[in-house]
Amino acid sequence: MDPISFIEQQREQIFHLFNELHQLAEPSWHEEKTSNYIKEKLMDAGLTVQTFKDHYGLVAEFKGEKSEVIALRADMDALVQEVDGIVRANHSCGHDAHSTMVLFAALALAKSQLQLKHTVRFIFQPAEEKAEGALKMIEEGALRNVKFLGGVHLRPSFEVPYQMASPVIIHGSTASIKGIIKGVQAHAARPEEGNNPLEAAAILVQAIRQIRLKDPHPYSIKITELYGGEASNLIPESAKFTFDLRAETNETMEKLITKAEKTIQKIAELTETNIHVSVEEYSPAAIKNQAAITLAEKAVASILGEGNLQPICQSPGAEDFHFYTLKNPNLSATMIGLGCGLQPGLHHPKMTFQKEALIYGTKILAKLLVEADQKQW
Repeated sequence: MDPISFIEQQREQIFHLFNELHQLAEPSWHEEKTSNYIKEKLMDAGLTVQTFKDHYGLVAEFKGEKSEVIALRADMDALVQEVDGIVRANHSCGHDAHSTMVLFAALALAKSQLQLKHTVRFIFQPAEEKAEGALKMIEEGALRNVKFLGGVHLRPSFEVPYQMASPVIIHGSTASIKGIIKGVQAHAARPEEGNNPLEAAAILVQAIRQIRLKDPHPYSIKITELYGGEASNLIPESAKFTFDLRAETNETMEKLITKAEKTIQKIAELTETNIHVSVEEYSPAAIKNQAAITLAEKAVASILGEGNLQPICQSPGAEDFHFYTLKNPNLSATMIGLGCGLQPGLHHPKMTFQKEALIYGTKILAKLLVEADQKQW
């Protein structure tokens, strides 16, 4: 049986599998039940599964005629957010859907017993929400011999309409600059005896707002967190801040971080405070690969028709999938943007989507691997 027909016949099983993964919902680095569930399904289908000692990521594969590898990647973790007044792990970014589609694409290909030329690998990654999981899987050797890597992400309706798909998502780069301003504590009645870090923070915020780059690509930097003070009559010793940075390209992000760090240093000197900063939560921008995009176009058009192919999905968000290409420049990779009627938006605690997208999304991924197998990498 060919994999597409198998997927169509297993519709109810796909929905059931998704519902079970949706209920598991575990935060980054704690995906134990999710990982075990996926591992059991893969092993039952005859795939070789590799697990790791210090995290719950896993790699599954079946051998082809060649040692060269074509692969799919899924993320497994859920967000921790407040839902109806309760803070809990919640699948509002669609990782449960991504895992469902990649897992069932693996089961469909295994069931079909197609004689594939390449070894086929399935990477189930932890901690995407912390932008750390892809780097860990790279460190573990998940990309060894991989020539092609595909991924998928649910898209909001305003980016990709229902029953349409894009062969590439162009995410920008994101980062946070977190810092602590150290001043000198004093009583508010004797401010001359102290050095107010909140005043330094106010100057810093205005200075950051004035940053301009000689760069044609869009970027932004803005204050998103500022904490300091414990009493109305006391100048505090310290203040904490976070700046959110976004840029269309990795090169623009590098310039933005450098400019911000220089600005912070100048304000520290001007205000005679010590400002300790770190760059955190960095995710790189997408790197377009035409060979991979062309394969994804064929897969989408084959399943949904040419008229339902959206050439590109431009997203202001971020994805640690792009670490795979940033750290491996010769890798052909793309992430498919799947239209699914998603409302009201990703990361919204009440996010919903049309479950039918799981069926055609799984078909697209299976077809993508079949197409990739025909190519000489």
